[in-house]
Amino acid sequence: MHQLSLPIDEQRRVSGQNYYERLVALLAADLDFHEQNGRYASHNFHAFPAKFPAWLPRTFITELTEPGATVLDPMSGSGTTILEAFLLGRRSIGFDIDPLALRIIQAKVTPLEAREALHLMHGLVKRARSAVETRRTALQERLNRRWDEATRQFVDYWFAQETQIELIALLEEIEAITDAPARAFFELALSAIIITKSGGVSLALDLAHTRPHRAKRVLDKDGAVRIDDTNAAESRRIKNVTKILRSAFDEFEKRALLNIRGLPPTDNAQIPPAIQFGNAQALPLDNNVIDLIVTSPPYASNAIDYMRAHKFALVWLGHPIAELSNVRQAYIGGDAISNHEFEALPATPADIVAAITRVDPKKGRVLHRYYSEMSRTLREMLRVLKPGKAAIVVVGSSVMRNIDTNTAECLAAIGRAIGFEVPRIGVRRLDRDRRMMPAGAVRNHESQIQQRMHEEYVIGFYKPEAS
Repeated sequence: MHQLSLPIDEQRRVSGQNYYERLVALLAADLDFHEQNGRYASHNFHAFPAKFPAWLPRTFITELTEPGATVLDPMSGSGTTILEAFLLGRRSIGFDIDPLALRIIQAKVTPLEAREALHLMHGLVKRARSAVETRRTALQERLNRRWDEATRQFVDYWFAQETQIELIALLEEIEAITDAPARAFFELALSAIIITKSGGVSLALDLAHTRPHRAKRVLDKDGAVRIDDTNAAESRRIKNVTKILRSAFDEFEKRALLNIRGLPPTDNAQIPPAIQFGNAQALPLDNNVIDLIVTSPPYASNAIDYMRAHKFALVWLGHPIAELSNVRQAYIGGDAISNHEFEALPATPADIVAAITRVDPKKGRVLHRYYSEMSRTLREMLRVLKPGKAAIVVVGSSVMRNIDTNTAECLAAIGRAIGFEVPRIGVRRLDRDRRMMPAGAVRNHESQIQQRMHEEYVIGFYKPEAS
């Protein structure tokens, strides 16, 4: 099994501490993990906005469960909790509604033989390069048939024609792989060269921002202009919107090699996770079956808009733009307010919602939707947890109309109202150099993006024994 030991100051399971005391001690400990390397195993397979460090779930799983226990993440995202539970010999269950998240998680926990994966990679890249030289017309015809009009317009705007040809050549080879886990592994490597902070092989300059912007001036690797939407004088002034057009073949090969090095180990003690599409507000699980929950819900009002980045790759993996727009509206914390059920809230979140509503009624309704959805999610978490066990929920606040949503205290109040105890809320400072985040290191209260997330809060929800 993949072995990693906890740092000395995190080894909390000392003689005489019961479960509740260990939970409180962990929440009071240093939860930053800035000095810990989280780029082991398959954690680094794919970029994902605002994922928490691997050491956070690892610490709680190690200290609060035994091998064979069942760990749940009802909003799995990049699968950090699921992978850690897998590596530590626990049963893990993960749900998400994001099609890319489900692909990422499955690839991270599916062991492949590295030598065979390397052989497959070299062969498919060689054949794809050859196809561009000898079958370009056929590849172009396949591109023309691949999408509906709306999706085609999106692809043409964000991807240079040469890049499209290279990507479809790679996809043609990947889709021909008969082994499903290997095919999913290479599909994810293709996605990973598109979704990066720099925008990867697309024409996007930054997919970490709320609204990615398209490069105005694109150069090939030799410095020649490929796309230039500006006159020469303006081009000299806009270096910040100039991008080098990368070879999809070169980038894919580098990413696939990196991911092959991080393939999860095969070990008899590891239990294959159960990963499926599912809504955290209505979990298809029995009562009292989960030993630990570690999760991080989305932020209110799409403060981090996952689908803005994910759709850049998902359109290549067979998902039309219209479908992805519908998925985005279904996220917890979405900004649509029609056809949603609003719940009565405890005093703390009700007061925050009322304050924002007085300034901006629509934003108030958006936040009310978020706390209503999280009420249902926490209720489900309480239902499926075994009595005497905990849920660890990592959240960050948003700022709406210059009012802090106070998310941690609001969720704690909701949790208490439905039957949880909340023994402590931990605080962790974000290492912004390591995370795909929509904000810089310096606060700027004039910028809505910059107002978001410089700290996260780790809420401990405890289900009493009598529940």
